[in-house]
Amino acid sequence: MKRRSVLLGVTGSIAAYKAAELARELSRHGVEVRVMMTPAATRFVSPLTFEALLASPVVTDMFDSGPAGPIPHVSLAADADVVLIAPATADCIARIVHGLADDIISCTAMASECPLIVAPAMHENMYRSAATQANIAVLQERGAVVVGPDSGDLASGGRGAGRMSPVETIIGVTMKTLGRHSDLAGRTIIVTAGGTQEFIDPVRCITNRSSGKMGYAIAEASRDRGASVVLVTAPASLTPPSGIEVVRITSAQEMFEATQTAVQHAQALIMAAAVADYRPTGLSPHKIKKQGQEMLTIQLAPTIDILGSIQGSFVKVGFAAESTELECNAEAKLTAKNLDLIVANDITATDAGFGSESNRVIIIDRQGTFDRTPLLSKREVADRILDRVVQLLS
Repeated sequence: MKRRSVLLGVTGSIAAYKAAELARELSRHGVEVRVMMTPAATRFVSPLTFEALLASPVVTDMFDSGPAGPIPHVSLAADADVVLIAPATADCIARIVHGLADDIISCTAMASECPLIVAPAMHENMYRSAATQANIAVLQERGAVVVGPDSGDLASGGRGAGRMSPVETIIGVTMKTLGRHSDLAGRTIIVTAGGTQEFIDPVRCITNRSSGKMGYAIAEASRDRGASVVLVTAPASLTPPSGIEVVRITSAQEMFEATQTAVQHAQALIMAAAVADYRPTGLSPHKIKKQGQEMLTIQLAPTIDILGSIQGSFVKVGFAAESTELECNAEAKLTAKNLDLIVANDITATDAGFGSESNRVIIIDRQGTFDRTPLLSKREVADRILDRVVQLLS
């Protein structure tokens, strides 16, 4: 995928310090970030902070390049895929709305033809004022995306609306906007993740060691490539990527029902979840006491076969986590479940798979083609899988 560019505008709000984290996280997502700052913003955080994080000069003045160089507000606007202003003060928002192009940010915003994302940050009274509300409404009418603000503790010591939205929320909106013309734009992808739980009593359950990291990585990668994503997730100690729809479930039956509903209008289903194969035939309403018993017998029944049961005119991708005969078992599952692709991984590996940040997989299709990946981050594996999904969709 083409390396995408975000032009980050930082204005004079106390939340300006959060823009440094925002810039760093965007860069970690593979985005090229350029920063421009108003003079007021430089009083809250130094341009040197961004230059050290990004190894790129920060523009603070419309005449920084000198009379013989490129015109900053024109060249910056031309190179950007998205202009993101975070934090955006009431003053900055008003200047853009009314065309007062007398600082680098308002001038560049006017010169830009790419999408504009604005993350307001100010005192609650300023945010709720009639002038600011009217200006935000105008921005939205013109096609700008406004993120937040959130409610919480304010710099004044009070509480209320006006806090800049969390960095991860702004990242999600930005990545989704960047993906508007990518290879999954206009597609709906359903992703399942995590290990389902089948309860024995109110405190005990049958589950597995799946962390959900692989499924969450696929959901994030799908969003970044322009897809509308529904993540059906079993309990996991992960924060879902922002900018996607999240459906939380617990058991295999709940996952089946949620997935069957979600997939009705989808173009692809990627089932990365580790679904429990068996469930107790009865649920004790109370915690089962030990009471001196040497043995406890629990009768188990098979859970629903989600992969085999859900059928439709969409690309269907399954996973095979195996400890023996990896390729043979994966191919058998591919055929039995009527899959388009299966992703096989060896659960005995100590450097990949359950709980780790990396994975090493074999992607197998109906034609018997084997695509073996080296050890990669789970996000890189996710993009390898999506490359194959894109081929099938096209």
